[in-house]
Amino acid sequence: MRLRIKRTLLTLLTIVFCAYLVLAMTSFNKPKEMYPICTKVSINIEDESTNGFLSADEIKRILEHAKLYPFKKKMASINPRDIEDLLKVSPFVSTAQCYKTTDGCVNINITQRLPIIRIKNNKGDDYYVDDHGGVMPNSKYVSDLIIATGNISERFARNYLCNLAIEVMADELWNNQIVQINVLPDLGIELVPRVGEHIIYLGKLPQTKYVNQRRELIHSFVNNKLDKLAKFYKYGLSQAGWNRYSYINIEFDNQIICKKRQLE
Repeated sequence: MRLRIKRTLLTLLTIVFCAYLVLAMTSFNKPKEMYPICTKVSINIEDESTNGFLSADEIKRILEHAKLYPFKKKMASINPRDIEDLLKVSPFVSTAQCYKTTDGCVNINITQRLPIIRIKNNKGDDYYVDDHGGVMPNSKYVSDLIIATGNISERFARNYLCNLAIEVMADELWNNQIVQINVLPDLGIELVPRVGEHIIYLGKLPQTKYVNQRRELIHSFVNNKLDKLAKFYKYGLSQAGWNRYSYINIEFDNQIICKKRQLE
C-alpha cells in the first residue's frame, strides 16, 4: 500500500515538474512584453546605398498601405511573420526579418536583390536581371549597370546574359570599360567599350540546358576572350591608337580581325 502511494506521489511530482519546464521554456522563448504599445520601428536595409531600389520610407509606405505598420499598435497584436511575408512579395526584396523586443521596438531587417544588368531589347521591354537570373521590373533606380540591347528574349537574358554580366563585373578593368552589350539576331555578342570608338565582337555564347555546366562554359569562354582582348589593348591599341579600328572581332581563338576606321 505504501509502495503504491509512493509511486503515485512520484508520478504526480514528475508531471508537475514537466509542466513547470514547459511553462519556463515558453516564458523564455516569448518574453513578457514590458511595453504594451510599439514605441519605435527600426527599418534597416543592409545594402541601401549599393542597390538603391528600396528606402526606409518606401518600406513604411508598403506596410501602411497593408495596415501592418506597427507603430503605436499593441505589441501583442503585432505578428512579425505577417510583416515578413508582405515584404518578401516585393520584387526588390531578397530577405526580410522582423522581430519584437521587450522595450517596445519592432525591428525590420531587409536585404535587396542585386541587379547586374539592365535589358532594353528591340521589342521595347525594359527590366533588370539579378545575379541569380531573376527578372526585376524597371524602376526609378539609376546606376552604372551594363545595358543590354538588341535581340533579347527573357530566357536568353536570364540564362545567358546574366552569366556574361557576372563575368564582366568580376574584373575591375572590364567592369569599368564595358558599358553596353548588344545581341545580334543570330545571338552573336557585341560589346561597347567606354574608352575607344570601336565595337568588340565576342561571338556566340556556348549554350547548354544544364545550369552548372552553362556557368562553367560561359566563365571559360568569356575569360579567354577578354584575356586575349586585354593583351590586344596592351600591345596593339596602345601602339596603333585607340580609335584606329571601328570593329574588333575576337571570335576566333588564334586570330583577331580588325576593321580599320574609314577616314572622313
